[in-house]
Amino acid sequence: MTDSSSTSSPRRERIFLVVVDESEEMRVALRYAALRAFHTGGRVALLCVIEPPGLQQFAAIEQRMIEERREAAEQLLAKLTAEVKETCGSMPIIYIREGRRREAFFALLDEEPSISVVVLAAGAGQEGPGPLITTLMGRGGQLQVPITIVPGNLSDDQLASLA
Repeated sequence: MTDSSSTSSPRRERIFLVVVDESEEMRVALRYAALRAFHTGGRVALLCVIEPPGLQQFAAIEQRMIEERREAAEQLLAKLTAEVKETCGSMPIIYIREGRRREAFFALLDEEPSISVVVLAAGAGQEGPGPLITTLMGRGGQLQVPITIVPGNLSDDQLASLA
């Protein structure tokens, strides 16, 4: 009888990517990703994109606005990092990018082959599932990473039973 562990390749750590914003749905996606990471021995990655303010003619004001957005992003990421660590026991991988969210998201997926799953939560309101989900559904065939979309209105108990 042969030992199957000697013939199989080492298992790659699963990385669950969550795109950070201020929405309630993002917190649902984050909680789900952290629970999945905990149950599968994986890890959470957070992508925070600092979008440009668009005031090209006032460079000093634009630079200050970018600095303020970066400070706010870092504060938010500090809180989210603590939540992830508490839920799954490990520190998340942090990606901070400047630019447009969609472009930064696709660029990160191209640059980081270690990302295993993208976790997003669909908006529960009449506005639809959200701009990133809508974009992804149109480009689904071009992606090399599975997408998990969870309903944005799930409770912690419902998430725990799913993860």
